[in-house]
Amino acid sequence: MKPSSSTSEHVSRATGTRSLWGTLFTDPDVEAETCDQAWLRAMLDFERALAIVQARAGIVTEEAARMVVTAIDVGHYDPVVIGEGALTSGTPVVPLVRAIGAHVTAEGRAAVHNGATSQDVLDTALSLVAHRALGPVLAGLRGVAAECARLAERHRDTLITGRTLTQHALPTTFGLKCAGWLVAVDEAAAALTSVRTRRLAVQFGGAVGTTAAVPDPGGDLTAQLAAELGLAAPLIPWHTNRTRVAELACALGEASGVLAKIAQDVALLAQTEVAEVSEGDGGTSSAMPHKHNPVRAVLVTACTRRVPGLVATVLSTMAQEHERAAGAWHSEWQTVTELLRLVGGAVRGTRELLGRLRVDAERMRHNLDLTGGLLMAENVAVRLADRIGRSEAHDLVAEVCRTAVAAGRSLREALLADLRIGLSEKEIDDALDPAGYTGGAGAFVDRALAAHRGRDRP
Repeated sequence: MKPSSSTSEHVSRATGTRSLWGTLFTDPDVEAETCDQAWLRAMLDFERALAIVQARAGIVTEEAARMVVTAIDVGHYDPVVIGEGALTSGTPVVPLVRAIGAHVTAEGRAAVHNGATSQDVLDTALSLVAHRALGPVLAGLRGVAAECARLAERHRDTLITGRTLTQHALPTTFGLKCAGWLVAVDEAAAALTSVRTRRLAVQFGGAVGTTAAVPDPGGDLTAQLAAELGLAAPLIPWHTNRTRVAELACALGEASGVLAKIAQDVALLAQTEVAEVSEGDGGTSSAMPHKHNPVRAVLVTACTRRVPGLVATVLSTMAQEHERAAGAWHSEWQTVTELLRLVGGAVRGTRELLGRLRVDAERMRHNLDLTGGLLMAENVAVRLADRIGRSEAHDLVAEVCRTAVAAGRSLREALLADLRIGLSEKEIDDALDPAGYTGGAGAFVDRALAAHRGRDRP
């Protein structure tokens, strides 16, 4: 049965065929820069740039270069057809070069792929695809950071239970939690920006990295290629030195981990028993009408759980044979593509999640009292330390806490009943006030916000 025209419109997009999963695990802008057409465009960009710079250097004629540029710009190159022709050579470069050559005369063919090898094309294409995809990824991370900053500023002094090993520990502020997210996002974005501007490089080495077919010992041609394509110029060809690709993968992994942390915090805070935050909309269940699931946090988690394995795959490819890897290099293409897509999806999901996050400050304050004041025990011990010594104060307060738990009493009641506690009722009440024991939380939020705003300056 043929799909209806309306169905056809929904499954066909400029960036490729929409899958069952839609945009659950990626961002449309990142998808557009990592799809098959994007890879093909990047490969063609290399071949165009190579002809242009070689014509400038007098290596090929200007007329030959013009024919190549015209063939690339006006010719139709189908990634499916190119891919089908790749099996014989193991890369899509050989059928692509043949396809370009078919659109030019014999003179023009002299300027097609001159002095390059397949890895030159694909390594440069990988750099271009990553450089272009990181544009929307970094824009999205800036959006995530802006949401973190907004929440940190708004909730600078909003009390919340600090939890260690998942248990109530000490009071903190929701603003400080958001400031922690903010600093991590800014640091991850800085790492990705550094990779994008400094490490994504052009590749031009010829068959074994010597540029023997078109000598370029001083790197002038490579530098011109880099400038033409907007990429970094390497010191020497890097065919089997995969540090650049590894740094890209690791920076993407770092960003993914930061976003995973935010999603996990939100999912935990949104649990029914905690209910300190919730997602603004969506979250329906197919079976349970009452459910309001943290769907965006779940989807971000789904993306980020897949990233570490892909980073490990890239790192495992670094040991490469001699001057050309036998399979390790090939395994990078789809791995890096998937890394970019997943991180793009996690960025998009996190930005939406934080933008619609509902914060229940009253519930946060309510939950601080769930242990009957036990999470303020450290502050009581600090107040007592000046009088009876630090170790003695710790042991005494620990004993009183155990007594309170066993008797089902609040810590305040237990402290007032124990004659060994030499604190007045007011001193005990002051010691048990969560608002008075958040330390430098407010100052840390201010520092994080100031640093973030400094990053935003041109």
